[in-house]
Amino acid sequence: MKQASEPDKGLADALVTTSFVTMAVINKIGAENDLSLSLIRVLGILSDRRPRMTELADYLGLEKQTMSGLIARAEKRGLVARAPNEEDGRATDVFLTSDGSKLVKRLHAQGKQALAPLVEQLSASDQQLLQELLQRMLKTRES
Repeated sequence: MKQASEPDKGLADALVTTSFVTMAVINKIGAENDLSLSLIRVLGILSDRRPRMTELADYLGLEKQTMSGLIARAEKRGLVARAPNEEDGRATDVFLTSDGSKLVKRLHAQGKQALAPLVEQLSASDQQLLQELLQRMLKTRES
């Protein structure tokens, strides 16, 4: 196995530390809104798509039964709803309700505000560059 070079190690350490700081912010916001990390992840995914239950479970790495329980609890809170998939009536889609959409907007604003002290240390061009680099890294992961 290849030994990590110092720059590689430094980058990996910076990414891990950044993820710890980001997760602490997300966990704090979740606690303030009585939301589990799993439910925050679900709401984030549903903010811009309407996946099938099985796709959502696969994306989150959860068992179908665990996913169903999580969605049932979110439905009771009025945050999500389920409906038959238009293309395959046997499949079930999950989507945000209007209350769920409002909550996601509020969570996004809280996250942006909480992360602002870190991000504001960078110039506008560095912020843009960081965003582009992170998106490129994540796109590689998706393919």
